[in-house]
Amino acid sequence: MAEQRDFIDSVVSVNRVTKVTKGGKRFSFSAFVVTGDQKGRIGIGLGKSREVSSAIAKATTRARKNMITVPLRDTTIPYNVRGKHGATHVHINSASKGTGVIAGGAVRAVMEALGVKDVLAKSVGSSRCGQNVVKATLNALAKCRSASHLAELRGKTVAQIVKE
Repeated sequence: MAEQRDFIDSVVSVNRVTKVTKGGKRFSFSAFVVTGDQKGRIGIGLGKSREVSSAIAKATTRARKNMITVPLRDTTIPYNVRGKHGATHVHINSASKGTGVIAGGAVRAVMEALGVKDVLAKSVGSSRCGQNVVKATLNALAKCRSASHLAELRGKTVAQIVKE
């Protein structure tokens, strides 16, 4: 149970969908949720149900099952990255301490769940669809590598790679 309290859940969108049958209309809901532990782990989930609360609960469970780890550098990301999903492009720039999270709605939800405190982000293109913006953001964050991983790939030490 202590593990449950560590997660930050953020509902990105709730859509009402309608199925038209011979007897009338059937309404159901789909919810898109971003969840993270504010320590570099983040996940997304989509849940569908006849009720909003159960759709959000399903999406939250799926998001917690499918989490990825993103390397962080203090309170920001290690370097500038760009991600793409569909027609949406997201540019994420690392920022100095005290800058804050300067990002739009869906990107802000991802950064807060991830635990990033200082970042500059811009979504370009079709940025009205929250799901595509979140997926483009995760695409960009998945490209990040830690300094130790890069040092291992290059056959160097971390001190040789990181300039301070």
